[in-house]
Amino acid sequence: MKIHTYLTFDGQCEAAFTFYADCLGGDLELMRMGDSPEAGNMPEEFHERVMHVCLTVGDQLLMASDTCPGMGMPYEGIKGCSVSLQVENVPEAERLYEALSAQGSVQMELQPTFWATRFAMFTDRFGVSWMINCNIDAQMG
Repeated sequence: MKIHTYLTFDGQCEAAFTFYADCLGGDLELMRMGDSPEAGNMPEEFHERVMHVCLTVGDQLLMASDTCPGMGMPYEGIKGCSVSLQVENVPEAERLYEALSAQGSVQMELQPTFWATRFAMFTDRFGVSWMINCNIDAQMG
């Protein structure tokens, strides 16, 4: 079994995942609601929204979609969870922290802790909460 994170956005999914692909690398696959076989059953105003997107980084997946307000899918924001990145070395932790936290809000700056060589908590500009953790045992880089 694998457990993957699935996020929901309110019309910002494509912008968010283009940004994540730039920061994290990997391959991006995206389907718009207007490209689905069900496009005729939804208002045209939702056709540009994302029905499903998948960012594949190695054997890891980050997935998401946009909501369709007015079609029984109200948007309530992303809350109560974080996407956690376990990184191999300090330079990678620093790079990801700088990229992903840009224009967001930082709850805890990237710093050493008693459990990690580096750890940070922040919310990106799309409202997604992130944690970056670089274990003490990880290569100091």
